[in-house]
Amino acid sequence: MNILNPSIAYVLFSSIILLYSCRAQTQSEPSTSTKSTPANQALLLVDQDIAEYIRNIYQDKNGHFWLGTNGHGVAHYNGITISYFSNAEGFGGQQITGISEDLDKNIWFSTDQGIVKYEWDSRDDKKQFINYSDKKLFAGQRFWSIYADSKGKVWAGAERGIYRYDGESWTIFEIPYPDKITGTFITAGTTWSIAEDSEDNMWFSTNGYGAYKYDGKSFTQYTKEDGLTDNSVDNIMEDSNGNMWFGTRHGGVSRYDGKTFTNYSSRDGNSITNDEVCAIYEDSKGNIWVSSEGYGVYRYDGKTFANYSQAEGLGVSAAQTIYEDKEGRLWVGGGGGLYRFDGQKFVNITKYGPWE
Repeated sequence: MNILNPSIAYVLFSSIILLYSCRAQTQSEPSTSTKSTPANQALLLVDQDIAEYIRNIYQDKNGHFWLGTNGHGVAHYNGITISYFSNAEGFGGQQITGISEDLDKNIWFSTDQGIVKYEWDSRDDKKQFINYSDKKLFAGQRFWSIYADSKGKVWAGAERGIYRYDGESWTIFEIPYPDKITGTFITAGTTWSIAEDSEDNMWFSTNGYGAYKYDGKSFTQYTKEDGLTDNSVDNIMEDSNGNMWFGTRHGGVSRYDGKTFTNYSSRDGNSITNDEVCAIYEDSKGNIWVSSEGYGVYRYDGKTFANYSQAEGLGVSAAQTIYEDKEGRLWVGGGGGLYRFDGQKFVNITKYGPWE
């Protein structure tokens, strides 16, 4: 790896074209493997929006926020200022598609140009980004998901497959896909979501093959034939009761209790309105929040679905990410920026706040 020491400059970013769908794309060339030291200076504030499109929200152990954008790299809010890290600062990505934290508190990002790790380097007492974009191994693929598991491994989903990092190197992780290709969005083998359940099973979404569970030895596939609402799965999550939830591209939401699937879609008339579901999240009160393309988000309390959209102040019709911070505040991001829920309505959070 080459070590980069980029000069820190105030950067003005041009606007990006918004694509209001679960996995909006941008075009850029993959970078080489590098290291860079992040800046502590804030972006010159030329407009109010943090970004036109917020794809990911994550709060680290220090309470700092990391916001994945669709074309400006990652935005970092340290409680005082916002800094942006992208190609200009040596960060290997403009589009951030996933954020996860490992056992050592390193933060991982999946991007349109590979994988980036944010770590503390004890040798020189500096924090740094390490870019993983092996052209031979990754073949120039953009990555769509990242997950650091409970055993110290990091999993990354790309356009055409899955990769696993053991702490030293990345290797291809093969899933036994059937011969017939049914996925039509992006490419077959695309993995939008990777999750781990309370029994240490790994779960992988697919683009047309349903979902796969890996118990460390063998795979179990779940498709529409088993009761899953749709075979193109965008998001997988386990709730506090051990149920697995699946957000799909065409069929709404499925809940799996280990034996049977319960489905929620526009067809039932009393749950969500649009069956393209990008995000699923359980808050600390046990409510399940789901996005519905074009209709903001829904909160499911176990009995009924309540919709939050423009009337409730949410200026994100295509919600991409839902997240609850350490103080119990709920955040939503997507095409339209970043919003926080105050219990009744949503408030737009800009570069100027209000963060508190």
